Amino acid sequence: MFLFFLSSGIFLGWSLGANDASNVFGTAVGSRMLQFRTAAILSCIFIVLGAVISGAGATQTLGQLGAVNAVAGAFVVAFAAATSVYLMTLARYPVSTSQAIVGAIVGWNIFSGAPTDSDALSKIVMTWVACPILSGIVAVLSYKIVTFFILRWKIHMFKLDELTRYGLLLMGAFGAFALGANNIANVVGVFLPVSPFTEIRLFGGLSVNPAQQLFFLGSVAIAIGVVTYSRRVMDTVGSGIFKLSPVMALVAVWAHSLVLFLFASQRLEHLLLHLGLPTLPLVPVSSSQAIVGAVVGMGLLKGGHNIRWRTVGGIAGSWVTTPIFSCLICFICLFIMQNVFQQIVYLP
Repeated sequence: MFLFFLSSGIFLGWSLGANDASNVFGTAVGSRMLQFRTAAILSCIFIVLGAVISGAGATQTLGQLGAVNAVAGAFVVAFAAATSVYLMTLARYPVSTSQAIVGAIVGWNIFSGAPTDSDALSKIVMTWVACPILSGIVAVLSYKIVTFFILRWKIHMFKLDELTRYGLLLMGAFGAFALGANNIANVVGVFLPVSPFTEIRLFGGLSVNPAQQLFFLGSVAIAIGVVTYSRRVMDTVGSGIFKLSPVMALVAVWAHSLVLFLFASQRLEHLLLHLGLPTLPLVPVSSSQAIVGAVVGMGLLKGGHNIRWRTVGGIAGSWVTTPIFSCLICFICLFIMQNVFQQIVYLP
């Protein structure tokens, strides 16, 4: 029965893959530096690795926002978020899966009467503002550094093209790993409190804990979404906002990947704490906001004249409506699940 309810999380993972793979390789495919097939294969491999190896960090903060304590409730929360993301994907907008799942959890909290952790919510909302700004700053600074060395070393055009292509492959792999590590919490995080899985012992003393089993299933769903339906949104990110040069595409992927990694890495957090430095909150940030912030940042660096502001406005509007839409869908579906299908959607 749990696997049936987990199907909505699989649907959400598929929707995330269909939408957010564009944030990793959309600029590379849009600038014609990589083929879609190559981008999809790399995304699948490294999304699964990132989710299983480093997916635990961002999941903790999402759990603080609202601990969904019934499996039918977790099903509805994931279904509401997945529906919101899928509808935005049909409209070709790189929507925030993080905002969709947060809106759905808040909807569950309202329906069940559970308190919403204001500290966790404010921390997550703060990253929605900080993420595109930080990504834009990283992109602008990185682009200036890269162009400085290109001019200083007088790299030939064909050599630069080859180096950029390899760079896009490496940064894309890093970006897919960071996407899996940061956003797997959006896919299966609500199922962790109600998961019936037990630890699996492997050869050589290795083991796979219940969370990693969920992360693996969710990441496979993301990978399927990448292969089957991500091409549409890749076109919007790759060339719909601002026409990127190959070097700009490389920098955009780097900025996006670095920002996602900063908000997901527990090891980095421990290192900064050990050095007595301030840390970033481990939350599932929006990869869509990160890549759009990077692209807009470089567009502004070039004067901002060729930025398609109508597209940017549509994307920003989808960021505002997604959590509200997801919250409403969740509330309505919880009512139907409880009163029509007689399922327990929350435990008092």
